[in-house]
Amino acid sequence: MSDMGIPGAVRQPHSIVAFDFDGTLTIRDSFTEFLRWRAGPGGWALGLVRMAPAVALYARDRDRGRIKAASVKEFLRGVTRQTLAADAERFADQAWDRFMRPDALRAWDDWGRRGALRVIVTASPETTVAPFAQRLGADALLGTQLVFDAEGRVTGAFATQNCRGEEKVRRLRAAYGDDVRLAAAYGDTSGDTEMLAIADAPGFRVFRERP
Repeated sequence: MSDMGIPGAVRQPHSIVAFDFDGTLTIRDSFTEFLRWRAGPGGWALGLVRMAPAVALYARDRDRGRIKAASVKEFLRGVTRQTLAADAERFADQAWDRFMRPDALRAWDDWGRRGALRVIVTASPETTVAPFAQRLGADALLGTQLVFDAEGRVTGAFATQNCRGEEKVRRLRAAYGDDVRLAAAYGDTSGDTEMLAIADAPGFRVFRERP
């Protein structure tokens, strides 16, 4: 699941609403912005130069998981779990007001008032999205999980598949049962297609407002 301590199953799967995070609840990709913020202008530019081979490969194969793994290795390898979590918290505090879509937040709050379980399902690392999820009061966070070594440092590997496409559905089924059906789901890219397909009310790019 996630490090939010949410149980892995519920009795009323019809009350689950799933939100993609990047581009749906937010106006842009949160992980890229987090890495840029954390590295600073000079570190970001240098890191991009070092990632040139990975970027060139991505231009050919469009493997999002591979390019994400390369960015984790370049910008986060060796960072402790505690440092990463603290940095993610500071980033969320600074980015919230300029990052979150007002219409998406209204929909989020509306589903909360209806008593639905609100789940964030994202390709971004759970550790970096967790502060946003906690501030939103999410019932669960399902994202890409990083590997930490015995000393609690980022290795650059993933503990799970990149959480997009069919992996989003797999993670939802692992959490809520193979017969899970969503009351609604929201997304903005082809990586959300499979998740939207198991929702009674699929919403594709329905949130447009900017802060």
